[in-house]
Amino acid sequence: MAVDYAVIVLYLAGMLAMGWWGMRRATSKSDFLVAGRRLGPAMYSGTMAAIVLGGASTIGGVGLGYRYGLSGAWMVFTIGLGLLALSVFFSARIARLKVYTVSEMLDLRYGGSAGLISGVVMWAYTLMLAVTSTLAYATIFDVLFGLDRALAIILGGAIVVAYSTLGGMWSITLTDMVQFVVKTIGVLLLLLPIAVIKAGGFAEMKAQLPADYFAPLGIGGQTVFTYVLIYSFGMLIGQDIWQRVFTARGDRVARLGGTAAGTYCLVYALAGAVIGTAAKVLYPHLGSPDDAFATIVKDALPVGVRGLVLAAALSAVMSTSSGALIACATVANNDIWARIRGVVRRQSPATPAPHGPDAGPGGAGEPRDEVRGNRVFILLMGLAVIVIALALNNVVEALTVAYNLLVGGLLVPILGGLLWKRGTGAGALASVAVGGLTVVGLMLSLGVLANEPIYYGLLASLVAYVAVSLATRPTDAAVLDAWRARLAGRPDAAGAEPSVASGPSATTSPAGR
Repeated sequence: MAVDYAVIVLYLAGMLAMGWWGMRRATSKSDFLVAGRRLGPAMYSGTMAAIVLGGASTIGGVGLGYRYGLSGAWMVFTIGLGLLALSVFFSARIARLKVYTVSEMLDLRYGGSAGLISGVVMWAYTLMLAVTSTLAYATIFDVLFGLDRALAIILGGAIVVAYSTLGGMWSITLTDMVQFVVKTIGVLLLLLPIAVIKAGGFAEMKAQLPADYFAPLGIGGQTVFTYVLIYSFGMLIGQDIWQRVFTARGDRVARLGGTAAGTYCLVYALAGAVIGTAAKVLYPHLGSPDDAFATIVKDALPVGVRGLVLAAALSAVMSTSSGALIACATVANNDIWARIRGVVRRQSPATPAPHGPDAGPGGAGEPRDEVRGNRVFILLMGLAVIVIALALNNVVEALTVAYNLLVGGLLVPILGGLLWKRGTGAGALASVAVGGLTVVGLMLSLGVLANEPIYYGLLASLVAYVAVSLATRPTDAAVLDAWRARLAGRPDAAGAEPSVASGPSATTSPAGR
């Protein structure tokens, strides 16, 4: 394994070097959080594919293929479908908003009344997503080096926190491009054909396995429907995904680059299922389906290639973890802490209110280093992620809770704001509260992994949104005019970044942030 170890160590050292190099480019808040909003098609599509295809898509996707056959591709397939829908129908409008977070979008649309509660929900989702990605390090480092679980979490988490804190989105973009290339070579070009050949080809695989392994809906129609609700819709509204859309340098890049990334996800989904099916032929009695990836890599691949494929799995986990981490820190700083700080200042007569996005603790005369502030939040959130990961045991349940809260609480007010002009801030708040509480209540009574919480949570959220919106006054015309101007990308609307720190009134002007 010496050669394989060398490949892994060089890969990890390269990630840290990318972080150090990215630090030199992150000189402004825009650079640090959204890579200056200037990524071209190649980098945009590569980083978008890297962020959505994590450890669950790679190790979990192969495990589903081992258990269900080709229909095990549906989980990752629905992720790709969601990314395609986001790119084709919404990405151009999202990119034109020139915001940093989903909650800022809700502030712009509804007049500053829904941002804080949605920020808390989004923060909880991104935090748990980062935690579950960090937990995956334990599995991979155990296979690689036989490390203790706690040490593996600390080592992997420290590397991700280091390069994310140093360079922000620029570092993450650079590392994601490397990770995209490594995943493509390791999984699609090497592991996929070698696994099929080792299993004797498709004819032998069909002869050895039950017919259900090659049925399109062998995993179950209800399971596929639930995947669509959780993952496809989750792709439409997740802060980690939107923050990548914000990095595009224009509408065309966001649409075409995202479409290319979504198509890549569909191919990756099928590849994972085929690899898992081949592993079932080769190792029919594994203790857990999730062991299929590590087993086939360890036993079927030659020296050197094995290290590259394990690096591919590690890169899948790191790309998702770093994307979730910067999303979590961005929401915590811009949507929660900035609002709390603004409320405290407005209530304190001794402290002058800040003026503009660069106002520091003393007001307009003292600029605030926003790069340093966001860097501190990434470090703090990264440490919190590592601590929670060390204390957490059930990864699947934690991820399910995160996605159920995200989709059940935020899908309706976000899509409603984009598609229905009669939606109001009161309706959005009711939708978040009712949908979130319904999801939590049903998970407590029926179980975290039950399908019903997301079904009824979405229905309750929709009913609350429509009923309360129709029962309350329409959104102020000035707010809607500013919203339409921003969506249209007019210079008077998008020339400045929107601000949330100075309160709801900031959202009534197109030049807000």
